[in-house]
Amino acid sequence: METKEAISALSAIAQESRLAIFRLLVQAGPEGLIASKISEQLGIPASSLSFHLKELSYAEMVAVKQDGRFMIYTANFDTMNGLLSFLTDNCCGGNPCLSTSTSTAAVCRSASC
Repeated sequence: METKEAISALSAIAQESRLAIFRLLVQAGPEGLIASKISEQLGIPASSLSFHLKELSYAEMVAVKQDGRFMIYTANFDTMNGLLSFLTDNCCGGNPCLSTSTSTAAVCRSASC
């Protein structure tokens, strides 16, 4: 991922409703959700939801596919993983990151640890 794409992705989720939408779609997994379910679960009016989904889609944080008369929205896991890789690319100054025992997330240790 290039810097310009990372900025676009970060900008897209740097808003409360869009972050909530993205997190809900991550939870939904590859099956995704139709807009009415997103609206229902988050309490976002349809007109506002449409705007937020457009912004997320423009930044490639969500993908949309048509299934009959329904539009199904899914988190774009490739973009999400690309963003995470971009953010942690130079983690720990070249030192290997370690997994914590309480989490599967990698953590960096400073040289003083």
